[in-house]
Amino acid sequence: MEKYVLGIDLGTSSVKVILVNNDGKVVAQEKGTYDLIQEKAGYSEQNPEDWVISTIDAMKKVIDKSKVDKNKIEGVSYSGQMHGLILLDEENNVLRPAILWNDTRTTEECEKIKERLGSKFISITKNTALEGFTLPKLLWVKKNESNIWKKTTVFLLPKDYLRYRMTNNISTDYSDATGTVLMDIREKKWSKELCNKFDIPLSICPPIVNSTEFVGNISAEFSKLTGLPTTVKVFAGAGDNAAGALGSGILSSDTALVSVGTSGVVLNYENNISDDYHGQLQFENYINSDSYYSMGVTLSAGYSLDWFKRNFYSDKSFNEMIEDARKVEQGAKGLFFTPYIMGERTPYADATIRGSFIGVDARQSRADFTRAVMEGITFSFKDILNIYKKNGKSCKRIISIGGGAKSAFWLQMQADIFNTSVISLDNEGPSLGAAMIAAVGLGWFNSISECAKTYIKYGKEYTPDKEKVAIYKELYDTYHLIYNQTKLISNQTKKVKIC
Repeated sequence: MEKYVLGIDLGTSSVKVILVNNDGKVVAQEKGTYDLIQEKAGYSEQNPEDWVISTIDAMKKVIDKSKVDKNKIEGVSYSGQMHGLILLDEENNVLRPAILWNDTRTTEECEKIKERLGSKFISITKNTALEGFTLPKLLWVKKNESNIWKKTTVFLLPKDYLRYRMTNNISTDYSDATGTVLMDIREKKWSKELCNKFDIPLSICPPIVNSTEFVGNISAEFSKLTGLPTTVKVFAGAGDNAAGALGSGILSSDTALVSVGTSGVVLNYENNISDDYHGQLQFENYINSDSYYSMGVTLSAGYSLDWFKRNFYSDKSFNEMIEDARKVEQGAKGLFFTPYIMGERTPYADATIRGSFIGVDARQSRADFTRAVMEGITFSFKDILNIYKKNGKSCKRIISIGGGAKSAFWLQMQADIFNTSVISLDNEGPSLGAAMIAAVGLGWFNSISECAKTYIKYGKEYTPDKEKVAIYKELYDTYHLIYNQTKLISNQTKKVKIC
């Protein structure tokens, strides 16, 4: 008998909802969008109510489009943008707009964490304190919005707030909990030491559960809004990076994931808790308390290309823009782009660095600039892959998902720059990972790996072109010099009041 689950991916710019049957076939999908709130340079916020409204609309459209019997929809789970901060009062009302992962206002808080704890912080959390993480956001609100802080009774991550609105259940999963850098990863619980050190009440930390744990049914109120029956079971879900890795089949360390969303991610499965990276890469729980992954982040990957199109290519579609870039030569006639337009996380962890075009030449066209942006984003991923290489880890293949996987041209570029085979997916990562969590939670499969064999469908494999690999190696060596050469300039421009 055919039965269904819903996978919900709450992204930074949109929510994606897919309906998947027990054979892993995506029978319908829809998106809903919402806006960023950017009142100051480095600020990035959203209204959590916008997530709820857009998700309800997308869910209703998916159900209507599919024409399936609603009573055959058995479960739902989530993937969500990580590290965001939602604060609730004693009646679970939202106290302020959500502060997002790409908000960089918390540099002072990060420095405070490093000064007070040093390497001890990394030993507890397996991460260094970065502006995007949740703990620095908590400290910023505590310092700058004391009236809000006094009213706070619990904090949540974005997908967890959405799940609360669907079920009235408050909790988070291990992948999102480690992403707050407030959890003791070895003890598998919120760190009392960190809470005490920074005067954060342990009581505001939500319960932590495994991703596949059943956390309640669709509430009667949400049933009325969506048409889903209250028999639909809800499972905790995972942060978007964990869900994306799951939905891409990253279940062993010989396969890495490259994901181009608003941010860009290079992710690898880890067999155990590692001390190799010393906080340079993020290290987080995967789908349960005993599984892990490491990752590096380019803060503005797809966002850089979106920014470029919006400002310089608005007269053409994305496909036309990419096709124009394909027609110009490798290396864009000596033009380089660094995707630091919102600061950077890996490998530099620098909130003040800003992007640049280097090598602007009168011979270049608009298409050269597009190609330079695409190459610069991909070079930034190579920066991350090189950290793994320096730690003696290499992968046999790379699974590419997100915006970079929608273009055969970009997939081949990735293979040539990485000098590794790159494989696309016929189905999508994070939302599919969310659906897989629901399917396993319902007991349709005995394990995640068993589910993956049914749900994940691989597409074309792109192999490196030796001639292009050699050219890209030389280009990358030049690209890699730009950060240190422009860091001083970026810091200096921050001192100019107009900036």
